[in-house]
Amino acid sequence: MNFIDLKRQYHEYKAEIDAKIADVIENTRFIMGKECKELESELASYVGVKHAIGVSSGTDALIVPLAAMGVGPGDEVITTPFTFIATVEVISFLGATPVFVDINPDDYNIDIDRIEKKITKKTKGIIPVSLYGQAPDLDKINAIAKKHGLWVMEDAAQSFGAVYRGKKSCGLTDVSATSFYPAKPLGCFGDGGMTFTNDDALAEKMRMIMNHGSSKTYEHKYIGINARLDNIQAAILLVKFAHFEKECEIRAKLGARYNELLAGSKAVTPKTSSFTGRHVYAQYSICMKNRDAVKEHLTKKEIPTAIHYPKPIHLQEAYHFLGHKPGDFPMSEKCSREIMSLPMHPFLTDDEQKQIAAAVAESAE
Repeated sequence: MNFIDLKRQYHEYKAEIDAKIADVIENTRFIMGKECKELESELASYVGVKHAIGVSSGTDALIVPLAAMGVGPGDEVITTPFTFIATVEVISFLGATPVFVDINPDDYNIDIDRIEKKITKKTKGIIPVSLYGQAPDLDKINAIAKKHGLWVMEDAAQSFGAVYRGKKSCGLTDVSATSFYPAKPLGCFGDGGMTFTNDDALAEKMRMIMNHGSSKTYEHKYIGINARLDNIQAAILLVKFAHFEKECEIRAKLGARYNELLAGSKAVTPKTSSFTGRHVYAQYSICMKNRDAVKEHLTKKEIPTAIHYPKPIHLQEAYHFLGHKPGDFPMSEKCSREIMSLPMHPFLTDDEQKQIAAAVAESAE
């Protein structure tokens, strides 16, 4: 059994993927080719925004808009400590300071009621994370930001395809970022990412920053980086995207079925927020007070698991300089001790799900 069965997915779409890759190689369109442009157009339309900009990773999808918005030394950006480090390190990489807000216990997303208390004169924006496959209440976050003259950037690395109040994730804030890391709901065969916005000026600047600050060869308006999306990855994503909506629906059904199978067990199963139209379950994560024992039990039964995430960012060595200590963000710390992710992918079978759920239930007795 695989935690995420990319091999099964590849064999399902093998003929299409192989043909698309061969076409790119045959035509030697390796950098910023027509596949990149086609992918950007299709994903912008899917999300419902004017601009989609393909970049070389989910991390670059975060750092490029921050750089374009001028985030730097002396600035503060509010986010959550319960996330993958990329959300936070991009803030620090540009010389700004991350300011943490704890998560709520329902969906593990940022606790919106605590945001305003952290806003200062140095605050420039808010990066809420749409963790595990569903967004927080972004209408409320956008309203807070508007009140204080801040921007909002959704970190949608795990939620591409999710639906929030009838709209798609990545089209809900001033700018947003997603990842095409292979394990994501829409994943390529390496690293890749995309940034989305309706802001024409911001989009133009981001396109230059991700291409060495240039819009014309050997002429550079900004100091930029090389963050271009590889054209072969774009070609692979085009094939997978043709099947993506179907896979999202399957993910949502698998998540609901896990909840049914685990009902009555000691596992705390994921809650779907009232404003979530579709949860895409980038991870299906449960909380268990005896998490480590349960994980060990499943390993003995050859059922793979993962922990997203075992240590919150404020307790990571890289962020000791902020001066945080255990107890500062109790919900994030509790979740890190109890969270565990089970196998989740569109090719998971009924029998596999039953086997996984039974193992979780018996290990918690």
